[in-house]
Amino acid sequence: MIDTDTALAAFEARDRSRDGSFVVAVRTTGIYCKPSCPARRPRRENIAFYADGPAAVAAGYRPCRRCRPDEAARDSDAVREAIRLIEASDERLVLDDIARAVRYAPHHFHRLFKRDTGLTPAAYARGLRADRLSRRLDEAAGSVTEAIYEAGYEASSRAYADAKSRFGMTPSTRQAGGAGETIRHAVVPTSLGPLLIAATDKGLCRIAFDEDQADLAARFPNAEIIGEDAGFCALVQAVVAAVDDPMAARADLPLDIRGTAFQQAVWQALRTIPVGETRSYAQLATMAGRPGAVRAVGTACGGNALAVVIPCHRIVRSDGGIGGYAYGAERKTALLEREKPRS
Repeated sequence: MIDTDTALAAFEARDRSRDGSFVVAVRTTGIYCKPSCPARRPRRENIAFYADGPAAVAAGYRPCRRCRPDEAARDSDAVREAIRLIEASDERLVLDDIARAVRYAPHHFHRLFKRDTGLTPAAYARGLRADRLSRRLDEAAGSVTEAIYEAGYEASSRAYADAKSRFGMTPSTRQAGGAGETIRHAVVPTSLGPLLIAATDKGLCRIAFDEDQADLAARFPNAEIIGEDAGFCALVQAVVAAVDDPMAARADLPLDIRGTAFQQAVWQALRTIPVGETRSYAQLATMAGRPGAVRAVGTACGGNALAVVIPCHRIVRSDGGIGGYAYGAERKTALLEREKPRS
């Protein structure tokens, strides 16, 4: 089923992230277009929405020669097929192999894949390996070296580099529940209530309303959790500013976010939503490269560890309803009100 209000909003905004999700048929011209078609917009009463090109053709329409909607659908299908191949492979696939399998030129497909998922094929594959490594380390069975090779790494050096980037700590530290890791934290008052802010040496690892040091210790049971210092104070001030004045929020805050490849894609997509705008869960699923994974996208939003900085509060229901929020609908409404353009 197509949510016509969401589809119409995407068409009016020429939202490229929805290309391949549906097509827009124009009764007065007899053609169908992709949502981002640059042509002048027809009147609402002359528009119909179809799931794809074949459905529009069956209804008597022909494809637009300007935006070539069938190519957009083919691009989305190719990205989904590439994701399936990467996830199913026990070996490392190079770009040339992936592009050849989906019948695209490597350079062109590299651009398409990154546009749809926010990640390059190589980064997506690295994320999957890191996910497998994380699961094996959390199982606490066997040695770290065994976990590294069982996760699909050909060399431990690559595993340590990926783990440091994704987890903010080495594999052995991760397996030890954060042992040896130092996490600075503070609980500060904001206009929306007390806010826990915590960071590793790499960046922010937890921002949450109504949590304290005990909650942080439960997440990192073997890490050293300490108070703030001068450098951390500046980071705290920047986060509080993002809560109190979203228009002045910094986009360059250092982050240490830890999650699966899919979660990372969702969180990256969330960070591309401009201040003052919202998206539906379906739109976010498309932005993350998984148009059919609306429920999983909702779960990824719920797993967001960095409130406000990764703005999951900008996701609303397709009917315009406020939707859920881990820290309450009242806070979500307040954040969205603060982000509205000022007159």
